[in-house]
Amino acid sequence: MKLVSYLHDGQDQLAFLVDGYLYDCDLVHPELPGNMNMFLQYWDDMYPIAQQVDAALVQGRFSKDKGIALENIHLLSPVPFPSSCRDGYAFRQHVAAARRNRKVPMIPEFDQYPIFYFTNHHSIQGPGNILCMPDHFQKLDFELEAAIVICKQGRNIPAEEADNYIGGLMIMNDMSARTLQMEEMLLNLGPAKGKDFATVIGPYLVTLDELEQYEVPAKENHTGKSWDLVMKCWVNGQQVSEGNMKDMDWTFAEIIERCSYGVNLYPGDIIGSGTVGTGCFLELNGTGKLNDENYTEQWLQESDVVEMEITGLGKLVNTIVKEESEFSILNKKKTS
Repeated sequence: MKLVSYLHDGQDQLAFLVDGYLYDCDLVHPELPGNMNMFLQYWDDMYPIAQQVDAALVQGRFSKDKGIALENIHLLSPVPFPSSCRDGYAFRQHVAAARRNRKVPMIPEFDQYPIFYFTNHHSIQGPGNILCMPDHFQKLDFELEAAIVICKQGRNIPAEEADNYIGGLMIMNDMSARTLQMEEMLLNLGPAKGKDFATVIGPYLVTLDELEQYEVPAKENHTGKSWDLVMKCWVNGQQVSEGNMKDMDWTFAEIIERCSYGVNLYPGDIIGSGTVGTGCFLELNGTGKLNDENYTEQWLQESDVVEMEITGLGKLVNTIVKEESEFSILNKKKTS
């Protein structure tokens, strides 16, 4: 099933998405909650009910008069208020290309264990405008990823069981201000200010039962579900990226295992896959310059439209908007 969160009377409202119409969960069934947070908190009880309701909606047993046309609805992130947000580093192609472009060898530790970083869960947003400050426009970048949401509490979760903790998949755009990111990472800490202003997730959450047709075996010596889902990104209508989720070397199950080691994971925690190969301008520019010294770098600019699409997960569309401020923390740097 596809679940969306949208703005209704100033509140986040959870709804089924079927054939272009939204059906509020709490209106089509009295036991279902009206927001994603409550749905995730009581997942084991709510999910079977939701499956039955979704099947009835797909079969046309509810009048479209009970639905709202998706057009002109202000969609939020499917999980509007996540309890945390971690982002992984699962695609070897992206890591290898980025290191090759910097003329450094592939780091062997990538193949030994999955890693992740924490980003600002208060900056999670859905489709629509992405507000950026002047410093963000210093090499502003997208990152084409997928994300999962945790649907039940767990601790020390083995990879063999971890798929049971995944509520569903979503598209994720891990926005990146590369100049800020590269400066702070010179101090071997981060990324932080280069990443914390916006992480975009949407347009809806797709539960794993709907993605069974796309399941493929994980890579050799890896554990967990993998999916053959094509990933694409366009900027101003021009395709700039294409990859596939099946190329994740580390599965979400293995990332969950590491994330939960000695730590409680909670319903509403979001975990990203990391960037797919070719999935950002940083990698594309580096490859372009490596092959052609006259290559012209491309970065996101004000008014650019970024569209991301993953098979079965919909299309996520955002517009880059400049905030009305000239404040710059890059200009606050001390000089010796």
